[in-house]
Amino acid sequence: MKKIIYLFAIIFAFSFVISAQVHSDAALRRIVQQDAATRDASGKLPTLTAAEHALRADVYSTNRQFPQAREHWQKILDVYPNDAVIPKTLFGIARSYMWEREYDKAVFWFDRLTGDYINTKDGREGLAFKGASYVRMNKHAEAARTYEQYITMFPTGERVETSFLNLIESLRETKRYDDANCWVEKVRQRFAGMAIETNALHARLRMELHRQNYAEAVRAADVLLNRRNFANAMASADEVKFLKGLALEKLNRKAEAIAVYSSIPDSLNSYYSGLASEKLEKLGGNAGEIRRTASVSANMTNTYPVMFRTELIRSAKSRGIDPRFVLAIMKQESSFRANAKSPAAARGLLQLVYDTAVKYNQKAGYSNFQADDLYQPAVNIAIGSVYIADLKTQFGGMYEAIAASYNGGEDNAARWLERSRPKEPGVFASEVGFAESKNYVFKVMNNYRVYRELYTEDLLRR
Repeated sequence: MKKIIYLFAIIFAFSFVISAQVHSDAALRRIVQQDAATRDASGKLPTLTAAEHALRADVYSTNRQFPQAREHWQKILDVYPNDAVIPKTLFGIARSYMWEREYDKAVFWFDRLTGDYINTKDGREGLAFKGASYVRMNKHAEAARTYEQYITMFPTGERVETSFLNLIESLRETKRYDDANCWVEKVRQRFAGMAIETNALHARLRMELHRQNYAEAVRAADVLLNRRNFANAMASADEVKFLKGLALEKLNRKAEAIAVYSSIPDSLNSYYSGLASEKLEKLGGNAGEIRRTASVSANMTNTYPVMFRTELIRSAKSRGIDPRFVLAIMKQESSFRANAKSPAAARGLLQLVYDTAVKYNQKAGYSNFQADDLYQPAVNIAIGSVYIADLKTQFGGMYEAIAASYNGGEDNAARWLERSRPKEPGVFASEVGFAESKNYVFKVMNNYRVYRELYTEDLLRR
């Protein structure tokens, strides 16, 4: 037993070292120099081993330098067409185009991968991501067929649960509401009592709200609340209560709506608690007496400090962005660590990735720009503020949508906003389709709520 434990420890340590080598700035600088030094007169890369090309592609890819990664992947395809690394290579090329939002090219490469290697793990992954590419192209009928294909071919596959849920959402997008509800029932039959059942029922609630079937939305909310099972699900009791209250409002059942909103516990840690307080205030009458207000204490300035005030006022406020919102993102992204770098190669205070930063560095006033410049607070905040200002314009000033886009991508946030009916922040947040992005929105907006209570827009203590 000790030998087995020791072996696993060695494997884990080796994997950690390899991961660090791929993600590190030093690794990126090394291969950039190596590639530059060894290109021939026409600028072509030399032929290396398949493993070395794959490693360099991984370094470039994890640092978001996708064209350079594809150079190495293409060498593998050209020189080593029968190597075992081919499925991973095809998957890498397809995913790189997804990151660059060139979804038609992504589908082409996913088709090539699934056509030849469907029975590999990369092939299965490719089929799921092909469906995701169709979604981003607004080809929801094709996405639905792809997700149903995955469910049929791989009933125990790694992404079968998300394929069920994505199929329901794709059918909703094509207005095949009855079919979507049938798949909700299939989920309930196969996954009874599991988190995916809660997620499917939540999809039904959102669908009925979108259709303005408010009585059905209330019934769907009641089914969820009566189950009392939100563990590991993408919905919470607070969220479902809020959506039920909204549906009751639309049905002009004001007293019932007030009762539901008031049942949401008052907490600074609950995004929907804050929205419920706002709803109760707007409903008037004695709602203000029903609802207490979560307190923000003075000592919370230690946890929610103002950092880099000069840079924030100069770069954020001048572009129409509330500096407190930028602080809320900064707190969540890096905990104010200027030298932070994520496994996805996001750098600095606002965790900007290189391929995003190069779209905005000129407008931010930094024409001579390198990836490592993002570790400088002034550069990071300036470029990040231009980026956030662009997102604010795209999403009509809704900070929830900005946060969702910042974490989950602009295409996804635009789709979630389009699905939101009515276009209220709480409805939008419920439509966010990635668990990580949804939790990110909640955390950023909770941070923003506290910062607004503690500081003025000029970042002065109230």
